[in-house]
Amino acid sequence: MIQEFRDFIAKGNVIDLAVGIIIGAAFTAIVNSLVADIINPIIALFTGGVDFSGWFYALDGSEYASLQAATDAGAPVFAIGKFVMAIINFFIVAFVVFMLVKAVNRAKKAAIKERKEGQPAETTPAGPSELDVLLEIRDALKKT
Repeated sequence: MIQEFRDFIAKGNVIDLAVGIIIGAAFTAIVNSLVADIINPIIALFTGGVDFSGWFYALDGSEYASLQAATDAGAPVFAIGKFVMAIINFFIVAFVVFMLVKAVNRAKKAAIKERKEGQPAETTPAGPSELDVLLEIRDALKKT
């Protein structure tokens, strides 16, 4: 069982997945900063300073000055603004990942093209063809 586990961990796909998860976790901080520090101010500029993260509805029917005040009071709330920001964050992450994959694919294609251009044309090796070898085998079998 330990050997199977060792074989499983040593597979390239598992290592690639682990690296992807670690990089994704680190990338989350960058995306969160992009959303909070760049995208949200732009959205606020176009919506007249509306901050989505402050949108909430208190389920107990009371009025609260802010989402923080409602949660501090222990009121059950629908944090609509946080949900909207999570959706916006998702689309930003999806777009950034799309652009990243597109750039990587473009770089791979360019590298493959460059590699192919740098290699000499493939030549067939000198020697008997497959048909010649089969004919020799047939003739040898006839002799026996």
